[in-house]
Amino acid sequence: MNPILADIYSTVVPSAPYIIAAYALIWVALLVYVVFVVKGLRKTEREIAALEALIEGDRALRE
Repeated sequence: MNPILADIYSTVVPSAPYIIAAYALIWVALLVYVVFVVKGLRKTEREIAALEALIEGDRALRE
């Protein structure tokens, strides 16, 4: 094997578990963030629907 490649592999391979763990942590954090955003979006959609119903009810009372 090329001595330069052997030196690179000996440097990178021992740190592979840390690199894999870092990528896994990033993906988990991204997944958690997306879940919170979707929950907030659903809550906001329910609140908007309730406000629209309230506005429509108010309009019916005025007519």
